[in-house]
Amino acid sequence: MSEPVIRIKRSAARRRTISARLVDGGATIEVLAPAGATDAELAPIIERLKERIQRRQVKRETADDAALRRRAQELNREYFEGRLRPSEVRYVTNQNTRYGSCTPATGVIRISHRVATMPAWVRDYVLVHELAHLLEPNHGAKFWKLANRYPRTERARGYLIAVGLEGDSDDAPAADVGDTDESGAGGAA
Repeated sequence: MSEPVIRIKRSAARRRTISARLVDGGATIEVLAPAGATDAELAPIIERLKERIQRRQVKRETADDAALRRRAQELNREYFEGRLRPSEVRYVTNQNTRYGSCTPATGVIRISHRVATMPAWVRDYVLVHELAHLLEPNHGAKFWKLANRYPRTERARGYLIAVGLEGDSDDAPAADVGDTDESGAGGAA
């Protein structure tokens, strides 16, 4: 990763928090800071934020499909007695509003590259969720009985709620973690 440009945007509406994000296709780190923050105060904070963003970028770029497939196989054995037969399990970069998707008719499971930067127990939940769709293509009671075999389901869903893409009702997280349709075409709800 080449050295990004740092752009500081100060705001009177921002009182204490300082955050950063990649913009311009990753070429610029935009730092959002309170109007009264001096360059000297921001310098060490910006350095830490820059390091964090770069670590995440490296992790994202090195999302390993083979490791993901191996982990899906391990979870299949542990929670589904090894009876599931996904044809493909891979990371994708085109899922911006969900963390995973499954097409039951073809056995294809796609996991957002963003999951590679999350804790392993969250990735495992997303994989178990998508594996469960190979048996139950909807988000009905039978599906949740399968998905809830994973002991950290509730904790992982809470994590995803905090990140902002998991539904916060008990019966409607469908459009956020992964979508399927019974025809096997996959897709958004």
